[in-house]
Amino acid sequence: MESIVIGVAGGTGSGKSTFTNRLKDAFGDAVAVLYHDNYYRRHDEIPFEERKEMNYDHPDALETDLLVYHLKKLKKGEAVDCPVYDYSLHNRSDKHIHVEPKKIILVEGILLLADPRVRELLDIKIFVEADADERILRRIVRDVKERGRDLDNIVQQYLTTVKPMHYLYVEPTKATADIIINSGMNNVAFDMVRSKIQLLLEK
Repeated sequence: MESIVIGVAGGTGSGKSTFTNRLKDAFGDAVAVLYHDNYYRRHDEIPFEERKEMNYDHPDALETDLLVYHLKKLKKGEAVDCPVYDYSLHNRSDKHIHVEPKKIILVEGILLLADPRVRELLDIKIFVEADADERILRRIVRDVKERGRDLDNIVQQYLTTVKPMHYLYVEPTKATADIIINSGMNNVAFDMVRSKIQLLLEK
């Protein structure tokens, strides 16, 4: 059994995680989920204050080689141990998430479609887009509530790296997507993708 890999990409705060998690909740253990964010490179050699200022929105910030390796293993029916990223430390943690191969693998990330090696492994490519104002507001709320960030740091990071990198590396990948949806809470799009997954699981 070779797995079907579905990629969900889109800018920060677009709703891609919401869309991915809704699919995960709908199918439970019938699907496996990988998050590209967990593949941010480890930087133990860089002090915390300097790590806070790094550009995390450039493709080089991610160890995509490892993600590609893990996706290939999962597609061949082999389990993997995915890294775990700690947002409060701006660094990869020592923990791992054991992921068993499933018929359906969901993989989500801002820069997911920016790497041709990843695109080749995706059977279905979804891009979630949203208005820029909505995206920054969602990011502020999420980073303050869930990641313990302060407002000044969020704003500085958004203006210096997130926004320019979005237009340079994220927005252009929309053209490579099979499906473009305008919200993670778009119920019509969700029902369509859920129905497609259900059909694939029943084959």
